[in-house]
Amino acid sequence: MTEAEDRKPRSDEARYDPEITSEFAIPVGIEVPEGAGEPESTSEFAVPQGLPGPQPPSAEPEGSAFSPPRTYSAKEAPPAFTPAAGVPLVSLVKDAPWQDRMRTMLRMPVAERPAPEPVQREEEDGPAVPRVLDLTLRIGELLLAGGEGAEDVEAAMFAVCRSYGLDRCEPNVTFTLLSISHQPSLVDDPVTASRTVRRRGTDYTRLAAVFRLVDDLTDPETQVSLEEAYRRLAEIRRNRHPYPGWALTLASGLLAGAASVLVGGDLIVFVAAAIGAMLGDRLAWLCAGRGLPEFYQFTVAAMPPAAIGVAFALAHVDVKASAVVTGGLFALLPGRALVAGVQDGLTGFYITASARLLEVMYFFVGIVTGVLVVLYFGVKVGGKLNPDASLIINERPLVQIAASMLLSLTFAVLLQQERSTVLWVTLNGGVAWSVYGAMHYVADISPVASTAVAAGLVGLFGQLLSRYRFASALPYTTAAIGPLLPGSATYFGLLNMAQNEVDKGLVSLANAASLAIAIAIGVNLGSEVFRLFLRIGSAGKRRAAKRTRGF
Repeated sequence: MTEAEDRKPRSDEARYDPEITSEFAIPVGIEVPEGAGEPESTSEFAVPQGLPGPQPPSAEPEGSAFSPPRTYSAKEAPPAFTPAAGVPLVSLVKDAPWQDRMRTMLRMPVAERPAPEPVQREEEDGPAVPRVLDLTLRIGELLLAGGEGAEDVEAAMFAVCRSYGLDRCEPNVTFTLLSISHQPSLVDDPVTASRTVRRRGTDYTRLAAVFRLVDDLTDPETQVSLEEAYRRLAEIRRNRHPYPGWALTLASGLLAGAASVLVGGDLIVFVAAAIGAMLGDRLAWLCAGRGLPEFYQFTVAAMPPAAIGVAFALAHVDVKASAVVTGGLFALLPGRALVAGVQDGLTGFYITASARLLEVMYFFVGIVTGVLVVLYFGVKVGGKLNPDASLIINERPLVQIAASMLLSLTFAVLLQQERSTVLWVTLNGGVAWSVYGAMHYVADISPVASTAVAAGLVGLFGQLLSRYRFASALPYTTAAIGPLLPGSATYFGLLNMAQNEVDKGLVSLANAASLAIAIAIGVNLGSEVFRLFLRIGSAGKRRAAKRTRGF
């Protein structure tokens, strides 16, 4: 018997052996042609016949997501992918102010931003990147310290960088920290610089000078070298305030007197409120010279007007003592910081907005502390102050309009505005009070709605004036909202709390907070309505600041 025949019986036995036979075994009697069975190494993932097999791995290592593809070449770059609908062309209106152009680009994705404008440089290689970033941070510091909104500060920083040819710059602004990052390309390391804002001051003349510098830097027809920009910035820092100290003290007194007339005061009340505000201003200057924080400065400055009002009540003089205290509060309410805080919140800068509103809260608590201390002791010694007097305000349209214009004028002096802007902001304040009086006293509309509409017109006219003069809108809006500040609601809320009527006091303070928020939102809404009709980007559309529908 051959060796093959010797193996055959064992194979047949294996077919019938139940231990090794499975359900996939071929039944007896069926002949299977050679090569027709599926090989043991074949699966559903095998490459079908007729297709090329797997290629051997390349000797070149596989790149990461952050490395250029192996077929990429700077000289022979592969064609870019273009969507079927095409890429939208972004063209900015060059006649628009730089604030609007830079704000529009900041709200674009980086890949959709247009190329930088002509570079202002003398050398072939351009200025050094660290020096440009340092100049940008110094300009942003002056704007943020002067009270400018975070979005406008970012727009100015972005404009300075692009004017010197630095593309792919990303500024970041918070309440006390400025930073900017420049990345030359996707494969180069970024350069980042930061600067801390430690001191704040109100000087709108300096703010306007910085805006003119940025406007010259962004003008393609005006070639400003880096050294010239540094020289002009140093001059702006060295410039003294346009008004002396005695003029500021007199302005604070006239502001308080005009505010007292708005709430029904006469000539005696005007003089008393002016004297109280000037005493408070001098005490605040004394505390500032001793190095006390601003919280205690506001506390001390609020005491003299309240003390004069309590003295009138104790002497039984037939005047409106409440108008004296209210006028003194008008000179202290932080309307500028409130508007800036709400504006930052509405434009998506929530960290900066929270810090600004917290600062406003501290100032307000300082004012409340100073007034409450005086009112509490005044009530204890027998002073009769009537909270119901807030409901009786004599309607004197011409006198009140004149008082509102005087209030805006003196407010502009306190903000150290340029003399050329004082007249405009004075007229803007008179228009604001006229609208408020017509809606509240004549049409009997709620004070919150009347305040919001009047503040909206202030923001609208402020944007018109600022675009006409290519300057910041703050000098044309901040002082104009002075007549709308909730001084009387704040005072009567504090008076109710001093007389142990906490519920009424909280209601009045809530009303004051509502008026303050209405002012801030109205100013911002008026500005946004004006920008809504500006054709800056492609198709005339302006992108939203952050999200839509909450996600």
